[in-house]
This record gives sequence, structure tokens and C-alpha cells, in this order.
Amino acid sequence: MGVINVTPDSFSDGGYFDTTEKAIEQARRLIQEGADILDIGGESTRPGSRSVGAEEELLRIMPVIEFVLSMNIPVSVDTSKPEVMRVAIDAGVDLVNDINALQAPDALDVVTDSTVMICLMHMQGKPETMQRNPQYSDVVAEVISFLERRIAAAVSAGIERERIVIDPGFGFGKTFEHNRTLLQRLNCLASMNFPVLAGLSRKSMLGTITGNKVNNRIHASVAAALLAVGQGARIVRVHDVKATYDAFSVFAAVNRIYPGFLVHP
Repeated sequence: MGVINVTPDSFSDGGYFDTTEKAIEQARRLIQEGADILDIGGESTRPGSRSVGAEEELLRIMPVIEFVLSMNIPVSVDTSKPEVMRVAIDAGVDLVNDINALQAPDALDVVTDSTVMICLMHMQGKPETMQRNPQYSDVVAEVISFLERRIAAAVSAGIERERIVIDPGFGFGKTFEHNRTLLQRLNCLASMNFPVLAGLSRKSMLGTITGNKVNNRIHASVAAALLAVGQGARIVRVHDVKATYDAFSVFAAVNRIYPGFLVHP
């Protein structure tokens, strides 16, 4: 899953693709590099970020979504707003990637009335405050418990289990130790029998390990992606598609598997 942030303030690439033209150019590049799906977002969710209105978010993302759909590649919309979900679904996106796990009023209804897949992510707190001393007794058990509750809510609303993807939310209300523990035990989430999405690309935990700044974490990001796949992740959300795809190609050749991990309708 290649990342396209059409924002001025995302943690890694904010401002790089903040115009339609730049974002479309990046979409072309990521498709050429081997992305199986593109995740397009118009609102930063980095620690300390502030929300933008639905109208502004739609103005940022819809021209890019429409272009990528014309390229016949699956599209994910990265949003927590039901109004944005509805417009993107009507346009033809394949997946709604919601860091808020469909907890906003009407979000469940919007997705239930469609056939798109949904990614339910765990987050402690909100982006504005989530990294202010997050606390867990058992981070893996608590993440699983939350996801089980959101899965139950989705299924109860009428969303088929086959449409659900889960994401532990690396870096969303979690310390370095929480993130490391989740990666070490990602197989516990995989045992829930839903496709697991892992978003570790360029995250702060990799900076803590390597000492590298955010835009110099490509090697660490690839290593983290491979570790996640080794623990059962089916989708990895990455900024550096070519490097990750090449690493997956080696991994797949040695393990005699196909290097595409996306499960979609």
C-alpha cells in the first residue's frame, strides 16, 4: 500500500504532495514502483495534528482519487469523516482506512450501505494528544480487545467479516516499547483471522532505533515491513514502494509465495 498524503503537514511527506499535480505525479511513480493499492489522505494524523473540515479534505483528495481510479488500481481513502467516506465510496474507492475504527456518528451506516472493505485501526486518544504519556497494562491484549469490539460493532451493523481489515495502529497513542511489543507479537493479531495492515514506514520507533531523521529511514522501514509480514501482516502501508517491493520479491522467491499481500474484492 503506497502512501499519498495530500497535506501540508503530514509527519513524513507533508507539503511534498500538497497540490493535485504533485500528488498525481507521486501516484504515477508509486504505481510504476509496484504498489498494489494507493492510500490517499487529505488530513494529517501525525502526533499534535489538528483536524480539517470535510470540504477542505474532499478538495484535496478527490481529484487524486479520480485519477488513480482511472489507472485501474485499487484505492484506499484515509479518512475518519463519514461525509468524506460517502463521496469517496460513491466515486469508487475499494477501501476505507479509518484510524477511528468507524466510531464517528454515521460512519458505520455509510460503510454498511456499500460494498467497500474497511480497515479498523486502534488508537489511544486523538492525534492532537495521543503521544502524551500513553498507558497500557498489556498493550497487545488491549489492542485486540478494542479491535474485537469494533469488529463486533461492524458485523452487527451489517458489514460482512470478509470486508474487514485490522490495524494495531503503530505510533497512535503508543510508546516505543508499546510499538516494539506489538511488532514482536503481531502474530497474535493475525490469529484473529482478519487481514492485518501494518503501518511502520518512517515511524518514530525506527528513528529511536537508528537515530535517523524521518526522511532517512528507508532501510529501517523496509526491515520493519519484512518483520511485519513475517509475523502475519497481509498489507504494509509504505512510503518507499520500490525498496519495499524489491525486498518482498526476494522474500517471496525464497519462501515460494507471491509478493502481493493485498486482499480486496
